[in-house]
Amino acid sequence: MAFFEPIGACVLALACMAPAQPAESTFQLTSHHSNGRIGTVSLTCQPTGGSHPDRGDACASLSKVDGKFGRLRGEPRSCTLEYAPIDVSAVGKWRGDPVIFRTSYANPCVADADSDGVFTF
Repeated sequence: MAFFEPIGACVLALACMAPAQPAESTFQLTSHHSNGRIGTVSLTCQPTGGSHPDRGDACASLSKVDGKFGRLRGEPRSCTLEYAPIDVSAVGKWRGDPVIFRTSYANPCVADADSDGVFTF
């Protein structure tokens, strides 16, 4: 029986050394403002993480639309009619499925409102 104990311990040790599973949903979000400012953050959901300043809210917003960026809708709010375009993109995966999303908004307020805060960084 002593022969099997070291093997069992080795198998157990290998299981403990297995790499952590990557997050199911992870994105690189980028914004290009008309004034030349470029912003980029990472966002990980399930578990929540990354450099997005409001990652918990951003993941909750994406969960509501099953990761479909084009279906994001925030609370209605008034934004100025200022034309200061912002181009945004999201590249990554949602629950293992690849995602590539790009769109433009009239200004940062509209981007924040229409993306339910996902592109507010």
